[in-house]
Amino acid sequence: MADIFSVRDKIIIITGGLGQLGSQFSSWLASQGARVAIYSRRPFSPAETEKKFPGLSERIFVYEASVQDKAALEAATVALEKRWGTPDVLINNAGIDSKPSGSADQNGPFETYPRKYWDEVIDVNLTGVMQCCQVVGSRMAEARRGSIINVGSMYGMVSPNQALYAYREKRDGKPFIKAVPYAASKAGLLNLTRYLATYWAPKNVRVNTVTFGGVKTASFDPEFIEAFLQRVPLGRQAEIDEFNGVVQFLSSDASSYMTGSNVVVDGGFTAW
Repeated sequence: MADIFSVRDKIIIITGGLGQLGSQFSSWLASQGARVAIYSRRPFSPAETEKKFPGLSERIFVYEASVQDKAALEAATVALEKRWGTPDVLINNAGIDSKPSGSADQNGPFETYPRKYWDEVIDVNLTGVMQCCQVVGSRMAEARRGSIINVGSMYGMVSPNQALYAYREKRDGKPFIKAVPYAASKAGLLNLTRYLATYWAPKNVRVNTVTFGGVKTASFDPEFIEAFLQRVPLGRQAEIDEFNGVVQFLSSDASSYMTGSNVVVDGGFTAW
């Protein structure tokens, strides 16, 4: 039974694979024998790859390809095919959100929320995924096999609870509104997943979403963490490595009859 969870020699593309979660997925899957192609919006040399992923650089290669640049995605995928072959797995992990440290209008009321910030987030989180699926998924369909994993968020299932951010006004003297585009983009991702799952099912390309909850990081304010954990049944944030298992499962043959699904790993946040 253990073999059905194997990802050995699978060719796996991870967008945003140098970020917090992306680098965790990259190192874990490479350590399990996969060949990992990271699509990054910035160049990253082999020396930098070895430094970031010590001992794994033979199984991890970084291509400069922003999800916003379809021509770059095409070029990177052609180069990848020459190096290793047709991808087996695509993990659409790249994503952005309105910056909590950004300008007042970036974290202000919906009524006056600027279109430019909406466009930035939607362009990466939703249009970027669509373009990656066009470029990589079409090749999987031609090969009649593949698994696409779209990285979602609990805010794609439920609206951000503005009460979690109320402390900001008390502390800073000005209101802080969790902005709309991230939630909208992740909600759209759920139905993009269902659409592609049914569209490519005859070609044996599986498409699923993973919905993650909050990950432990030093960047969150203590006041936010205190309020957030009161709403998590398990009473804690996820450790950085606790999403590896579900990503490996969806990358492996263990999930061969699974498509169009949303796998929720959020400590129970959306159960309430």
